[in-house]
Amino acid sequence: MTSIFDAKGSQTPVTIIEAGPCVVTQKKTVETDGYNALQIAFGDKKESRSLLSEKNHFAKANSAVKKYIKEIRDCELDKNVGDTISVDIFSEGEKISVIGTTKGKGFQGVVKRHGFAGVGESTHGQHDRQRAPGSVGGSSTPSRVFKGMRMAGHLGNVRVKMKGLKIVKIFPEKNYLLISGSVPGHIGSIVLIEK
Repeated sequence: MTSIFDAKGSQTPVTIIEAGPCVVTQKKTVETDGYNALQIAFGDKKESRSLLSEKNHFAKANSAVKKYIKEIRDCELDKNVGDTISVDIFSEGEKISVIGTTKGKGFQGVVKRHGFAGVGESTHGQHDRQRAPGSVGGSSTPSRVFKGMRMAGHLGNVRVKMKGLKIVKIFPEKNYLLISGSVPGHIGSIVLIEK
């Protein structure tokens, strides 16, 4: 993350994303596959670590073997196999959606996971209760814990879609997008950008 200044001098926090270039490796149609889709690939992969089937698949697109492949259904881009998709399809000020996997934070308590306040007081008989969840309400009736009860557990590492993020600036020579808003994932993670 970084920040940039506009013409008025106001500061905007942004996330820099390297968006491409992505190569179209396969074009699916209703006649051949039953649905319309574009298969795009990103990130170079070593030849020694790729299978012969991968090499042959990418050879049809006149491209080196890539690490990441994604199929986009009902894509409106008019591209053919071997074409390159870069940041030119976006414009500054445009609203986009970013899909990615959030940071995994492991097993967390109720204070961090759900924002509980804890018991609060450290005196009057309270011992090590500051971050405890308190009662869960399962006495003799109903003799069980209700489904959906907010408790400690695994936090993060889920796939989310952040909508309404704004493209602040584009650097086409480096394929950089400067996006204002919350982009999911850690530094270096792979995300999908939708128009």
